[in-house]
Amino acid sequence: MKIIDKELMDKLTEEALASERKRSHYNLHASLDEDIHRLCIAAEPGTYVKPHRHLEGNKWELMVVLRGHVSILQYDDDGKVIRRVELQAGEAPAAVEIAADSWHNFVVLKSGSVVMEVKRGPYQRPSAADFASWAPDEGEAAAPAFCKWFEQCTVDSRPEQI
Repeated sequence: MKIIDKELMDKLTEEALASERKRSHYNLHASLDEDIHRLCIAAEPGTYVKPHRHLEGNKWELMVVLRGHVSILQYDDDGKVIRRVELQAGEAPAAVEIAADSWHNFVVLKSGSVVMEVKRGPYQRPSAADFASWAPDEGEAAAPAFCKWFEQCTVDSRPEQI
């Protein structure tokens, strides 16, 4: 039996705090070839998750907040925010399911946040078409400004307004 307890979440949070990317993953699935992937992601404010989608293999995602506060953002093809869902541990809503072909990402709003992600496997390397052309890659100079925008953006706003 695998248990996601405070000790594990604290360990992942320590790793995220020490990481340049400000996040740490713990896979519950034993292999990237498994049909269903289950992982805990500890992430800190300022971590940059580039907007993306999953075109291959009908790869929906289920995101559940275990601790902390994150926002799930959904976009149209041009980068306009079409939905923002706040997920806070212990409050409703606690989870969202994201359609396979939907542009999305998440932004961390509270230190110590941990989410559970469940999605279909097996792992397939994302193609360039899976990443939003209107957002910078991780590590690019514009990424921190986008991360700040993610924290405050509202429905109908666009990243070119940064």
